[in-house]
Amino acid sequence: MDTTRIADHGFLADGRTAALVDRAGSINWWCPLRFDGPSVFARLLDEHAGHWAIQPEEPFTTARSYLDDTLVLRTVFTTAHGSVALTDALALQPGARGHDIGLHSPHVLARVVEGLTGEVPIRLDYRPRFEYGQVTAYLTEHDGTIDANAGACRLNLRGDVPLTRAQGNATASFTVRAGETHRFTLGHAPTYDADPPTLPDADQAIADTVAGWRSWAELHRNQYRGLFADQVRRSAIVLQGMTYQPSGAIVAAATTSLPEEPGGNRNYDYRYVWVRDFSLTLQALWRAACPDEATRQFTWVAHATGRISDKPVPIMYGVQGERDLTEHHLDHLRGYADSRPVTIGNDAWKQRQNDVLGEVLDAAWLMRHYLDPMAPDVRQLLRDLADQAALTWRRPDAGMWESRDAERHYVSSKVQCWTALDRAVRFGTRLGDRTDLTRWATARDEIRQAVLRQGWNDHLGAFTGAFGSAELDASVLLMPLVGFLPADHPQMRSTMSVVERELSHHGLLRRWDGDPAGFVICSFWLVTCLALAGEVDRAEQLFRQLATRVNDLGLFAEQIDPVTGEQLGNFPQAFSHIGLINAAGRLTEAVEQRTAAGRPRHPVPAGTGRTEGAAS
Repeated sequence: MDTTRIADHGFLADGRTAALVDRAGSINWWCPLRFDGPSVFARLLDEHAGHWAIQPEEPFTTARSYLDDTLVLRTVFTTAHGSVALTDALALQPGARGHDIGLHSPHVLARVVEGLTGEVPIRLDYRPRFEYGQVTAYLTEHDGTIDANAGACRLNLRGDVPLTRAQGNATASFTVRAGETHRFTLGHAPTYDADPPTLPDADQAIADTVAGWRSWAELHRNQYRGLFADQVRRSAIVLQGMTYQPSGAIVAAATTSLPEEPGGNRNYDYRYVWVRDFSLTLQALWRAACPDEATRQFTWVAHATGRISDKPVPIMYGVQGERDLTEHHLDHLRGYADSRPVTIGNDAWKQRQNDVLGEVLDAAWLMRHYLDPMAPDVRQLLRDLADQAALTWRRPDAGMWESRDAERHYVSSKVQCWTALDRAVRFGTRLGDRTDLTRWATARDEIRQAVLRQGWNDHLGAFTGAFGSAELDASVLLMPLVGFLPADHPQMRSTMSVVERELSHHGLLRRWDGDPAGFVICSFWLVTCLALAGEVDRAEQLFRQLATRVNDLGLFAEQIDPVTGEQLGNFPQAFSHIGLINAAGRLTEAVEQRTAAGRPRHPVPAGTGRTEGAAS
C-alpha cells in the first residue's frame, strides 16, 4: 500500500497503551501491554509488520469523529450502495470511572460494524505480527475464536462472521445491510497464561469505555472556562489517554520512529517520559484537568528520580520509572516513508540536560500549596536539584533538543538553571537554611548576568541558542514563560521579532534554521510571548491559525510542514497538546487583564481560524 499519512490516524487509549487506526479502518499500531512494549500491529512502520483492517470492498469516502468526551472513534464509510459505521475502542475496565479509568486495562480492542443505509460489502483482514513484525504466529480456531500464539504473546480474535485462516492471517468477507450489526473483539494475554484472554461483548465493552471516558471528562468540565475551551478539552483528553495509569506517567508520544522529515534519519522512540516536559505538563493538567492529576505526576517524578548524586539528573524514564533505555535499531523494518533507522529505546537517557533542574523545581513551586507540609524525600530532592544547578550551570550540556554532537552552553539550559535557583530561593526556609538561600541566590544572579552578557547577540538583536553563537533558537522564547525576562522587555521584544521573522513560516515556528518543519509547541510559545507582551489580538490570531493545523480529530503530531501542512514526527505528541492548553490559558489571562484595565478587546473574526477543529 502507499504510506498512510501520519495525520490520517485516530488515537485510541486504555490507560496502559495506545492503538492507531487510519481513515480506511486499519489498525496500524498496537503494543498491547504498555506504550513502550513490543507491537503486534506495526504497519505504520512497514507494510508487513501487522495490521487489522475492517473496510468496504468497494470505493468509499470517510467521515469520522470521536464520541463526545471520549477516545472512542466512530468512522462512517459511504459507498455507491450504502453506508456503514465502524466504532473502535481500546476497552476500559468495566465499571471504571473518574480517576480510576485505565488502572486495570483488560487489553482488549472492540470493533462494531453497523449498517446505516443500503448494503455494503465488507472485508476483514487480520494479520498479527509479533515483536515489531519479526514473528508470524500460527493461527488455530477453537469454538469460533481465532487463537494466535508466538513467543511471549497470545491474541484471541472473536467475531460473528466466519473467518478463513491462511499463513498467519485471517480474513472474512460479508455484507452489512441497514440495521444489521457485526461485532469483533481482540484480546491479549501472555503465552504462559493457560486460560485464553477474556473477551467481553463488544457492545458492552464500548458502552463501558464511553461511560468511563465521560465520567473522567465530567470531573473536569468546569476546571477550564477560558478561550478555546473545546480545543483545550480535547487536548486534555488526549493527555489523559497518553497517561500510563498505574504510575501516572505521561509519555511524550504513542509511537516510535515516525520521522521529523520523510526519508530522514531523525527517527526516535518517544514512548517514554521526559522530565523536560514536566513543568509544562503540570501547568497543562492544572489548567485543563485538576490538581489530582498534577499532584500524581509530581509525586511520580519525585519518586522515580530518587536521591541525586554528582551524576547528571536522569532526564527520562520508562513508564514505570526505568532508567536504562538503551537504543537499538530494527533493521528488518523499512520505516515510515522509507525513513531509517527504526529505533527502540532512546539513548538520550544518557545525556546531561541541565534544563531539567529548573523544570522540576518550577513544577514544585506551582504545586507549593499541595506540598505543605513538604515530605522529607521531596524536600531532599529539591535541595539536591538546587545544589546541582548552583554547581553545574557553567557546564555545557546536550540542550533541550537533545543534540547528539558536541555539548554546548545552551541559553535555554542556563535559563532553566536560573529557574531552579530562583524557585529554591522563593521556597525560603521551607527548603534550605540561610546559608543555602544565600548560596542559591548568588548563583542565580551570576547566571542572569552571564545570560544577559553572553547569550545576547548585538548584530542580530536577539538572544541566540548558545553562548557566543549567531544561531537563532526558538527555545529562548521560554525566557518570559519562566519569568527570566518580561515579554515586553526591549531585548525580549527584539528577540521575539527576529525569531518570528527568521524562523516562522505560515505561522509555524521552526526550532532553528534548517529544522525541516515547524515545531508545534514552539509556535504556541510564540502565542504566549505575544500575549504576555500585550499583543493580544495578534496572539489570538496566531492561535487560531495553529488550531486549524490539527487533524480532523483534533490531534497534533510533533511537527508540521508549513508548506504542505503534513504532520510529521511521533503521534500524537503530548508536547504539542501541552503547548495548546498553556497558550490558551495564558491568552485568556491576557484578555482578562486587558478587560480589567478598561481596554476593549477586538476579537479576531471567526473566518481567520477554525475554532471547532479540536472539538470533542
